[in-house]
Amino acid sequence: MGKNSYFNRKLHSLLGVIPVGFFLIEHLLTNFEATKGPEAFVDQINWLNSLPLVLVLEIVGIWIPLLYHAVYGLYVAFTARNNVSRYGYFRNQMFLWQRITGVLTFLFVAWHFFETRFQVAIGNVEHERLGQTMHDIVSQPLLLTIYVIGVIAASFHFTNGMWSFLVSWGITVGPRAQRVSSYIWIGLFLVMSVMFIASLVAFKDPQFQELPVVSGMIGGVTSNG
Repeated sequence: MGKNSYFNRKLHSLLGVIPVGFFLIEHLLTNFEATKGPEAFVDQINWLNSLPLVLVLEIVGIWIPLLYHAVYGLYVAFTARNNVSRYGYFRNQMFLWQRITGVLTFLFVAWHFFETRFQVAIGNVEHERLGQTMHDIVSQPLLLTIYVIGVIAASFHFTNGMWSFLVSWGITVGPRAQRVSSYIWIGLFLVMSVMFIASLVAFKDPQFQELPVVSGMIGGVTSNG
């Protein structure tokens, strides 16, 4: 039982960095293209969907690892013992917030997936119209607030998780290394949060209400028929 628990923790930690962390960074950069306008965002979406075996990559490289990381993470969140009430030092607070943001991120990602990728999968939304979908979402103050909370939670969960990953895998072993690591990941958390929020603000632009004309497309129909 102990060996299985150790393996599950290590796998959970590793998956949170390689496929899941990579996906979060990719998602951040893709959405940040919205700050350059609808055309840039749609170009990025089309490029991603032009990758070979994109559906297989999504299922095997993103959704299965993400599901495992989320489910096991929820198990840890509701079974781990927090000592914040007795030991209110910084890292214990981070331990608590890692669990809280894990739950928030899980709920947010599930909802965001349903509103976007799932709607594309069932044919309700075209890839090229995801910008319009996001515009409709962030134009509602309540939903925009939820999105801001969600992206901040996801950014914190990733960056604080990276600090823990480096410690648990024996990469940052001393107090000085861990202190420097804290500064780095706090900085990245701030950068990611600002970029995500800037993307959400960009989607509020009325230009996203209309499908942009991009290379190879006119009004959502490919120019070659």
